[in-house]
Amino acid sequence: MSSLLEKTQHFVSELFEKELPNSCLYHNYDHTKRVFKSTKEIIDNTNLSSEDKEVLLLTALLHDTGYSKSSENHEEHSVEIAKDYLNKQNVSEEIINKVSSQIMATKMDHVPTNLMEEIIRDADASHFAKDYYGETSELLRCEFKLNNIKDLNASDWLKSNIDLFKNKHHYYTEYALTHWKPKKEENLSKMLKEQAILKKEKKKEKDKLKKLIKEESPEKGIQTLFRVTLRNHLKLSDIADTKANILLSVNAIIISLALSNLIPKLDNPSNQYLIYPTLIFIIFCIASIVLSVLATRPNVTSGEFTRKEIEEKKVNLLFFGNFHKMPLEEYKWAMGELMEDKEYIYDTMIKDLYFLGKVLHKKYKILRITYTVFMIGIITSVVSFIIAFNTLQ
Repeated sequence: MSSLLEKTQHFVSELFEKELPNSCLYHNYDHTKRVFKSTKEIIDNTNLSSEDKEVLLLTALLHDTGYSKSSENHEEHSVEIAKDYLNKQNVSEEIINKVSSQIMATKMDHVPTNLMEEIIRDADASHFAKDYYGETSELLRCEFKLNNIKDLNASDWLKSNIDLFKNKHHYYTEYALTHWKPKKEENLSKMLKEQAILKKEKKKEKDKLKKLIKEESPEKGIQTLFRVTLRNHLKLSDIADTKANILLSVNAIIISLALSNLIPKLDNPSNQYLIYPTLIFIIFCIASIVLSVLATRPNVTSGEFTRKEIEEKKVNLLFFGNFHKMPLEEYKWAMGELMEDKEYIYDTMIKDLYFLGKVLHKKYKILRITYTVFMIGIITSVVSFIIAFNTLQ
């Protein structure tokens, strides 16, 4: 091995050790050594000049150094690093240009145009024909995930690898076609078998799930119905409160602006034409605020119940307003009575749904009126101001 190659090996090893991110689980010095070894394996069985052999071995060592800067456009970064390093080693411009060209040929979508490009492309993908392909493939999947390049589960990753082997990757050199392609086909066969097993397991899981759904008791479906419906009611209640708060905030801002900007000007006799439009404006804003408060104002409840009411199943123990004043022991007794009676439980949940619906109806009815008042108020105020200005003129 030439002294330049030894220096380059040392340079790449130090660069990766100091600057390569920990997330590069696949594109690291181990991968570089594999590509270097595979490149040497091909060129030892190919008729090339000494210079071209050295160019290819330099390319194998330097082709992934760009990962020390970024995984995006790493080939371009690798070319920059290679040029800077080789210039410092007083390498000729011709060799530097050849190495740069070979590094760019390692791009996945590049189609080789000469024998040297074919060699470096085959060496870079030599792991496709190795027994350890599964391990290196998993390292690459994890690297993609850590670097936010691609996040695929094991099944989807297997599918993409099969597509890569069948439709996107090809070996080019005579040596790779003879010695590596059969092993690559063997690895593809293993992946296809693994995919078939996964499909069978997935089908079994689906069949099992369907069976469970069929065997699921009606009571489970009833519980789901109550749970989903109650959650939807609570979401709608939150939405109504949010809408009311928006109107409160908007009208409060409008009134504060009116009080600070319009009211002080009304003392001036020349501005008396603004009195009525301003009053209309403020009255509608106040009306909107009052209606918004009414929409969100909580009802006052007694918070107490009697044992007789529990025995007659008249109390909804799921609503805090019916028990917040009761002693803990009384409430625990009442809940015990409730849980022992399935009919009482369902009856309570039905009541809870019903009264939540009543509250929602009231909230949305007042909200609709509030928005209507607000809309009419804004339009009326604007029209009154326009009329006032026109009358002044």
